Amino acid sequence: MRSRAFFAVTAGLVVLAGLDGSANPAAPPGFLDAYTWQTDDPLLGGLSGIEIFPNGQDFIALSDRAAFTTGRILRDAEGRITAIEAQPMTPLKGKGDDLLTGLKADSEGLALAADGSIYISFEGAARVLHYPQIGGSAENLPSHPDFRLMQLNSSLESVAIGPDGTVYTLPERTGDANAPYPVYRLRGGKWDKDLSIPRRNAFLPVEADVGPDGRFYVLERDFRGLAGFASRLRRFDFGDNALTNEVTLIETPTGLHDNLEGLSVWRDANGRLTATMIADNNFSFFLRNQIVEYRLPD
Repeated sequence: MRSRAFFAVTAGLVVLAGLDGSANPAAPPGFLDAYTWQTDDPLLGGLSGIEIFPNGQDFIALSDRAAFTTGRILRDAEGRITAIEAQPMTPLKGKGDDLLTGLKADSEGLALAADGSIYISFEGAARVLHYPQIGGSAENLPSHPDFRLMQLNSSLESVAIGPDGTVYTLPERTGDANAPYPVYRLRGGKWDKDLSIPRRNAFLPVEADVGPDGRFYVLERDFRGLAGFASRLRRFDFGDNALTNEVTLIETPTGLHDNLEGLSVWRDANGRLTATMIADNNFSFFLRNQIVEYRLPD
């Protein structure tokens, strides 16, 4: 999500008023760590996507300004983050060698395919691009007619890919507060929207992932003004042409974490499901590049 005026004004008021949400709110069960990623790279910010490789250390992170970085997460014996080693942020290319700019550069969702290629969803010009090699040229994917009608700054925040290569994406907003969120599915070269997830309260979906357990995970955010952000992680099974067995795995109190937008679900060396989430600092001094991790139940 690109920086918005009301976020900047509200967060500035939080700083001026000395407010930071709830006083020492307790983390939900499964909380592992919240690591603030500090760097001298001026392009590191606006982080909207992350993918952790199966070894739990190598990663790709995406900025919402059409740039990415790759690196390695160092961990202690308990698996908690101790340091991050990363390459400088690198701009994303379009279909040729030209860099993405303007409305085409609002990169939001990130998905890592089994073959190592990357899928990225975009707001602005709502679409999903495929990168056979991150840093190389993009391949255009087919578009769904709905993509052209989506809200400019609230469209395809999320993208995920299943083990069979099926690509999933969903918008942050639908324009109807009573409607479920459509989950668009690309298979056989065509998009359908036979799938959906129910809307629950004011949370908005900002990223999705298909975990190593073959289930569909959705990270959601609720911005609560002066109090800060709350986040929620829901999980669904893939049923007979439907997403079923909805479970809320995490719902954080307001102000516990920053603006979590990216999600990667993976298993550690002991086989435990882990959710890694990354926060968008909106390139501001009052929000952090924060990586948050939770253990998840099977």
